[in-house]
Amino acid sequence: MKCPYCGSLETRVVDKRETSNDEVTRRRRECLSCEKRFTTYEKVELVNLLVVKKDGSKEQFDKNKLELGILKACEKRPVSREKIQEICNDIEVKLRNRKSTRIPSRSIGNMVMTRLKKLDDIAYVRFASVYKEFKDLESFKEEVNKLEGG
Repeated sequence: MKCPYCGSLETRVVDKRETSNDEVTRRRRECLSCEKRFTTYEKVELVNLLVVKKDGSKEQFDKNKLELGILKACEKRPVSREKIQEICNDIEVKLRNRKSTRIPSRSIGNMVMTRLKKLDDIAYVRFASVYKEFKDLESFKEEVNKLEGG
């Protein structure tokens, strides 16, 4: 680690601590040349996930965008913000555990619909109406009938 004061590469770790959430390691270092101390933080860098859209375009996975979509579907429904965040965290973990970093958008949509179907029927129908791009009232009715029947 390069000393921010003198530029020397000769440093040693004096103290090491994990942060409260165990996601970052704090290291207190001392320069062996100028003897000044400084702190560094070490954090795991996650691999970027690419979402492959219906039209073939790609964009980076954005957990905030996922959360906003679910929030919109759950608007004025008895669903807590914590539950929505739990769903988002769970989906992100499942996506990161896949072998490929390229994720079809339909996979993410299906994961959301599966979770919303168990959580709240109205939120599910709201999300499905945008995700499935219903062309007419009849296709919307078919989805509601499926929900009532199963």
